[in-house]
Amino acid sequence: MTQQPFSRPGAIDLSALRRTPPAGAGAGAAGAPAGGGGAGGGSTSAYSVAVDEANFQAVLEASMTAPVVLVFSSPSQSPESAQLALDVATVADEYDGRFLAATIDVDAVPQIAQAMQIPQVPLMLVLLDGRPATQPIPGAAPIDDIRALFNQLAQQLTAQGIAGRHQPNAFGTAGGGLAEGEEPEIDPRYVPAQDALAAGDIDAAVAEYQKLVDANPADHEAAAGLAMAKVLQRTQGVDLNAARAAAAAHPDDVDAQTMVADMDMLGGHVEDAFARLVELVRRTSGKERDQAREHLVGLFGAVGNDDPRVLKGRQALASALF
Repeated sequence: MTQQPFSRPGAIDLSALRRTPPAGAGAGAAGAPAGGGGAGGGSTSAYSVAVDEANFQAVLEASMTAPVVLVFSSPSQSPESAQLALDVATVADEYDGRFLAATIDVDAVPQIAQAMQIPQVPLMLVLLDGRPATQPIPGAAPIDDIRALFNQLAQQLTAQGIAGRHQPNAFGTAGGGLAEGEEPEIDPRYVPAQDALAAGDIDAAVAEYQKLVDANPADHEAAAGLAMAKVLQRTQGVDLNAARAAAAAHPDDVDAQTMVADMDMLGGHVEDAFARLVELVRRTSGKERDQAREHLVGLFGAVGNDDPRVLKGRQALASALF
């Protein structure tokens, strides 16, 4: 399964789906109650919901609080899509509200799939702020791959200062969203770093994440946040075209190559960043090789050690070294 980084793209027009729920479809209608009606039908997931026309707007609005992972399925046409929906709901539960799994049965509500121009099932799409935050992810996937995807997204949420959480469906709030007047739950450990990122003070964010890592080296989210904040710090004010020109002119210059790798990371070209630095390790020796290797390992940490691209990158690095 190809995994995509979070981004904040421009608005995508989903207005055709923002329909007013019929009378009686209040806030509690959007969330499937615990014990039934969730992903796959009969799921006991606290953070999953079966989507229809009546609650889709509420699900969209729930993505203003925290990401919603849409799973488009057709149990009659694609049995593996039903299993994908169940697995996504299972993994969403493991994150205690950082994600809401929302299943759309395209046989039951084809108009939603048509409005969103869904080309096939099964397919996953991550929504944030009411709009797609990744490219569509087609096909079924083993649950371990789904966990790797969620792990990567959770790390990037932390790095970007996005800390909202859905409430369990048992509370009856819309699509796992917030009740009126309720503030999103924020992990207090990350508040100083997130506030610094929100204020555009990247140096302060790096310092705050560094404190967390120093205090608890096993805090993987803090480590990922630190690694991404350092990428932001290194690339402040850098012109991409100039950086690429310098790297092309000096293929063995470690500083030039690592800068373009950082820019590729920010642009979502993770595999390109890894490949560039693996080849740099292969071509260099001594201190230059060590510098390139250490930089690459830092980027691995930013993406997440369970990500398949990192596993592939580590294998390529080992081959380049030995």
